[in-house]
Amino acid sequence: MRSFIVAAAITTTLLLSQGHAKSAEIKILSVVPLKTSLDKLGPQFERDTGHKLIVEYDGSSQLKRRLEAGEAFDTALIYPELINQLVTQGKLVADTSTAIASVAIAVAVKKDAPKPDIGTVDAFKRAMLNAKSISHSAEGGSGIYFKNLLDRLGITEQVRSKLRPMESGSLVVGPVARGEAEIAVITTPFIAMEPGAELVGPLPDELQQLIVYTSAIGSAAKEPEAARALIKHLTTPEAAKLLKSKGLDPPPTP
Repeated sequence: MRSFIVAAAITTTLLLSQGHAKSAEIKILSVVPLKTSLDKLGPQFERDTGHKLIVEYDGSSQLKRRLEAGEAFDTALIYPELINQLVTQGKLVADTSTAIASVAIAVAVKKDAPKPDIGTVDAFKRAMLNAKSISHSAEGGSGIYFKNLLDRLGITEQVRSKLRPMESGSLVVGPVARGEAEIAVITTPFIAMEPGAELVGPLPDELQQLIVYTSAIGSAAKEPEAARALIKHLTTPEAAKLLKSKGLDPPPTP
C-alpha cells in the first residue's frame, strides 16, 4: 500500500512538473483600447493554460517605433496597416495575422458643448470646415485614414492650420475635454474613456472606415505556440461577447 502511495505521489509530481514545463511567459504589445477587454480575457487564458501574460500598452506611434526598433515580443495587437509594414520588414509572421475586433471612427466634442451635424457627407465636410481646431491621431489607423479622407473630400488645404495631430490615440480626446480643441476625430473607445468629452456620432456610412485591431506573432517570438493559443482564445465566441460588452465589435466578415 505504501509503495502504491509513493508511486502515485511521484506520478503526480511528474505530471505537475510537466505541466509547469509547458507553461510559457507571453509578451504582448497592444494598443490601449484593448486593455479593458484583455484585463478580463487575459486572466481567463492564464487559468485555462497555465501560461503567463506580460502585456504592455502603448499608443500606435510608440508601438510602431518599439516594434521597428526590434523590441522582443511574442504577439502584437495593433492595426492592419502597421502589421503589413512589419511583415514587410520581417518583424511579424504574415500567416499569423488574425482580426480580433473592430471599432468605428467617430467625432467627439467637449461635454455639454453643441454637437455639429455630421450625419451626411456634406454635413461632415461642413463640420470640419467650420471647426476652429481638430484633434486627431498622428500615426494611428484612424489618423492615417482621417488625413486621407480630408484629401478625398478636397478640404486638406482649408483645414490644415486647424489640425492638431497627437502622438497617440489616448491623447486625442484630452484637448477637447480641456477646451483646447473643438473637435476630436478618433475611434469610439477613446471617446468613451474620456469623461470630459461626449460622442457626437460615428462618421457617415459613406465615409466610415472600421479600424480592425489585429494580432500577429513576432518572427523572433520565444513562445510562438503559446502565442497561437492566445490568439485562438481571443477569437472564441465567448471572447467576442466580452469584447462587445467593452464597446468593440466583431471584425468585419471577409
